[in-house]
Amino acid sequence: MLIDTYDRVATDLRVSLTDRCNLRCTYCMPEEGLQWLGKPDLLTDDEIVRLVRIAVTRLGVTEVRFTGGEPLLRPGLVSIVQRCAELDPRPRMSLTTNGIGLKRTAAALKDAGLDRVNVSLDTLRPEVFKTLTRRDRHHDVLTGLEAAHEAGLTPVKVNTVLMPGLNDDEAPDLLAWAVEHGYELRFIEQMPLDAQHGWKRDGMITAGDILASLRTRFDLTAEEDGERGSAPAERWTVDGGPHRVGVVASVTRPFCRACDRTRLTADGQVRTCLFAREETDLRGALRSEAPDEEIARLWEQAMWGKKAGSGLDDPSFLQPDRPMSAIGG
Repeated sequence: MLIDTYDRVATDLRVSLTDRCNLRCTYCMPEEGLQWLGKPDLLTDDEIVRLVRIAVTRLGVTEVRFTGGEPLLRPGLVSIVQRCAELDPRPRMSLTTNGIGLKRTAAALKDAGLDRVNVSLDTLRPEVFKTLTRRDRHHDVLTGLEAAHEAGLTPVKVNTVLMPGLNDDEAPDLLAWAVEHGYELRFIEQMPLDAQHGWKRDGMITAGDILASLRTRFDLTAEEDGERGSAPAERWTVDGGPHRVGVVASVTRPFCRACDRTRLTADGQVRTCLFAREETDLRGALRSEAPDEEIARLWEQAMWGKKAGSGLDDPSFLQPDRPMSAIGG
């Protein structure tokens, strides 16, 4: 069991499959100049499956989320999903993606055993998308979303970050669009994830700002107490339901007390938090032929040292110096 000193139990594993991405979102990475991990540094497909197996069969993990970078760039993704779906007990599996490659992979991923997807989309305006991502791929994301829905990777969740002066006026339009298409929209407060350290707490679009904007057009009803559990998003029903919208207020209303996540980086390090500075090396243990029991013990020790919070609610928070694309969202 992955328990920490605050009696939190990690049952949700986030696995970064690659540090590479085919977008260059301004709030995530610079346009150029990032040093990518070399192939020998990345976990192999077999190593990923082995670590997921240890997490599921020995450590109580019940949910696995594959992330990146952009996980659809991982050549062995479908096989990894299929092999993890064959585990007993079978974990619930999801994928966080920018959606660009979903049109060609959604059906195969569903057949392999993937349960659902989260797709990042910050705007309905192609020109704003190009400014935010530095790529002209807006149409590809929309067709990827449609393919995921048609393949049954539901509920299809759409993750949106609002940026001042770019898309901060789009919240109501995005929600109307999500309701029309049957997607579940989740707004995420901008976090200090950019490698160029351009994030500033002052001026960020807060959860309060988002909700005020949405309420200019929609009637929102908060979900009942206890319904949220360990989910990062606070949720509201829209105009009486059944559609819902979520807001992940990582900065202004952090949810660390209920956190149930453990993270595996693309190069095989355990992270107790997205913003942790300490890592525990499992790749070295794997490649030195350590038995499953030893790897599980290392993982348990890492999680035992998890801190009470991320520190994001502290105005003096300093951004981590490791590129977030290798850590996973």
